[in-house]
Order: sequence, then structure tokens, then C-alpha cells
Amino acid sequence: MVLVFFIVIFSYLAGISQGQLRVGFYGSTCPNVEPIVSAVIREVAASNQNIAPVLLRLHFHDCFVQGCDGSILIDNGDNAERHAFGHQGVGGFEVIERAKAQVEAMCPGVVSCADIVALAARDAVVLANGPSYEVETGRRDGVISNLSLAENMPDISDSIQILKAKFFDKGLSEKDLVVLSAAHTIGTTACFFMTKRLYNFFPGGGSDPSINPSLLPELMTTCPQNGNVNVRLPIDQGSSDAFDNQILQNIRNGFAVLQSDASLYEDVVTRSVVDSYFGMFSPFLGISFEADFANAMVKMGRINVLTGFQGTIRRVCSAF
Repeated sequence: MVLVFFIVIFSYLAGISQGQLRVGFYGSTCPNVEPIVSAVIREVAASNQNIAPVLLRLHFHDCFVQGCDGSILIDNGDNAERHAFGHQGVGGFEVIERAKAQVEAMCPGVVSCADIVALAARDAVVLANGPSYEVETGRRDGVISNLSLAENMPDISDSIQILKAKFFDKGLSEKDLVVLSAAHTIGTTACFFMTKRLYNFFPGGGSDPSINPSLLPELMTTCPQNGNVNVRLPIDQGSSDAFDNQILQNIRNGFAVLQSDASLYEDVVTRSVVDSYFGMFSPFLGISFEADFANAMVKMGRINVLTGFQGTIRRVCSAF
């Protein structure tokens, strides 16, 4: 009888240690976590209209290095992951800390920073009039932060083949690559990321020939050669403040601002995904960019997560 008891207990603990993400993970331990995080994001957005794309990007960059474990939040010196070249321009750290502090006040030591990042990204999408979706929670926080681990982040200058390989490595498909790239429907980029595409696309100079001739002068005016590389411009021409599929239409017409977005139309498979959202019968076939984006976000949020007894629950997101 005693042996049976210990077998049952061991099995129970093993089940916890190998726990899985699920919607409502904090239903009994911190039932108000989602309203708390949402309230913080709304408060910040009231004075910072750019916070939605910032938080969305933060979640993406966190998940693509060691998985969705909050490692990008750690600030443990010059060697911290957040200082990696591939994370240039990533922000929103103070917003996550603010949400974490309020969650800790209600449920100390319960909710991970990684989960707060995932919830904040969803709330950011909703604020931009994007699709709402249920966020699976139960992630634990990572215990490693090293900038060298972020060397393989997807980059705007990557070829479509390299981008596909990097997404495949994370268990994401060509469709996921297209719809997650379409998160660029909101937000801006810096001229720093445009210099090569506008002036040095080929050895010896020149612009990317895939840029629509009517767009090129506008981009060059905003980002002149040897100009201020910190000047920012909308990534989604004509619809940078609304979450919609306009950026995919721009990609089709040569109006993509970023090189990585333009490359989506160079590959047969990714091009077919882009085109699928504009077919005459797409609505009747149940093809929905918003639904596909929501599904891809949930899928991305599962990358190499720590659950159960793995990792830890940080009290402060920036420190181990």
C-alpha cells in the first residue's frame, strides 16, 4: 500500500515537472493576472502610442533566443542578452517591470516574467485593433542570459532561404513566417536599417530593384545617404497605425519598406501565402489573416518553454 502511495505521488510530481502550457494556468493561484497586465498596458498606451509594436517585438525577440523564457529582460551587465546586436531597438522592458510589480503585489512569486511578456504582446495587438486570442500560460523564467546566444536572430538582410531556415529551426512554418512578419503592420523602423537596401544593395552601391520606383524617392528623401540614421519611418506605408493586412498588399506591390518583408514575395511558397489573403474566394474558403496571425502567435509562444520545475519565477524581471 505504501509502495502504491509513493508511486502515485511520484507520478503526480513528474506530471508537474513536465507541465504544459494551458489557458487559465493561474486560474486559482492568480486569477486577476490578465486584467492587471491589461490595465498596465492601457495606461502606458495612453501616453505612448508606439508601445503596441514595441511589446509585440519584445515577445518575438524573447522567444527566438532560448525560447519564451524572459531571458531578454535580464540586465546583468554588458554581456546580458538584451545588449546583443540582433536585439537593437528592442524596448518595453520598463513596461514589463511595471506590470510585474503590480502582479507581485497581488500574487507574490507566482507569475513568471515570460508569461507577462506573452500577455502584454496579446494586449498590445488588441490595442492596435488586431485580433484577440487566448494566451497559454505556465511558462517559467530562464536562468541564462548571454548576448552570444542571440547571434542567430532573424535579420532584415537575411535571404528568404535563411529566414525560412531560422523559422523552421523554431518549429514554425512558411505561413508562420509570413504572418509573423506581417506584425510590421504597426510600428516604425530607423533609417539605420535602410541604408544597405537604399544605397549599398550591390557591391559598389545601388538600390534594391524590388522597391517600387514610386516609393524609392520617398524612402531616399526620408533616409538620405549619410543622413541621420536615427530618423524613423513607418514600416507599413499608408497603414502604420492600424493592425491589418495592408502590409501584405504592400509587399505584393513592391512597397515593402524592409528587405526581409520584400523577400517574402521572392519565394514560391511564401508568395502563395501572401497572395492567399487577397483571392476572390478567400473569405468563402475561411482564409483569415487575423485568425492565422493569432494562431501563429500562440505557436510562437510555445517555443522551447520551461514548465513545471524547470527554470524559476523571478520576483524582478531584470535580475536573476
